Amino acid sequence: MIWQSMPSQLAREHKKFLFGAVKKGARARNFELAIQWLVDAGLVYKVERSRGAKTPLKFCADGSAFKLYLLDVGLLGAMAGTEASQVLVQGNFFSEYKGAFTENYVIQAIRRLELLAYCYSKECSTQKVDFLVQLPERLLPIEVKAEVNVKALAAFVKDFKDENLKPARFSMRPYADQG
Repeated sequence: MIWQSMPSQLAREHKKFLFGAVKKGARARNFELAIQWLVDAGLVYKVERSRGAKTPLKFCADGSAFKLYLLDVGLLGAMAGTEASQVLVQGNFFSEYKGAFTENYVIQAIRRLELLAYCYSKECSTQKVDFLVQLPERLLPIEVKAEVNVKALAAFVKDFKDENLKPARFSMRPYADQG
C-alpha cells in the first residue's frame, strides 16, 4: 500500500508523508516496517525533517516527519502512467505534477553522490526548504521549483544567518548569483 501510494504522495503539496493518504485512519505504527523494508531494499529514499540548520544535521533530525521519494524518476513516471513525451514536452497535462518529478530528480542526484539529505519545514508555517545537505565544509539548503516562483530559500537564509550556509536553487529561472 505504501508503494502504490508513492505517486499520489509525491503529487501533493505537503511537508511530510501522510499515512492517512495510504489508508484511512492509518498511523505510523501500521506501516513503519513496510517503509523500512522499502528503504533497506533501495526502492525509496526517506528524507527526514530537520528542526534546524546546524551541523551535524543528525542532531536536528525529526524522525516522526519525513518524505519518501522513489529511487528513480523514470519509475515514478511509469507508476503514474505518464508517457515520456508528456514529461519532456511543454503541455498542460504535466503542469500540475512536474514539481513531484523535479523534486524526485534532485533527490536522486543527491543520493547518487552518496550524500544524505534532510528537508526543513516549520511546524506551524508554510515555510519549507526542499533539501538540506551536510557537506564537509558547509550546509547546502536546496530549493527545488519546477516554475519561477522562488521565495522560500530567501526566508530560510534570513532565519538562519550563518556563514556556513551556501544555498542553491534549481528552478526554471535563469541563472543569477544572489550570493
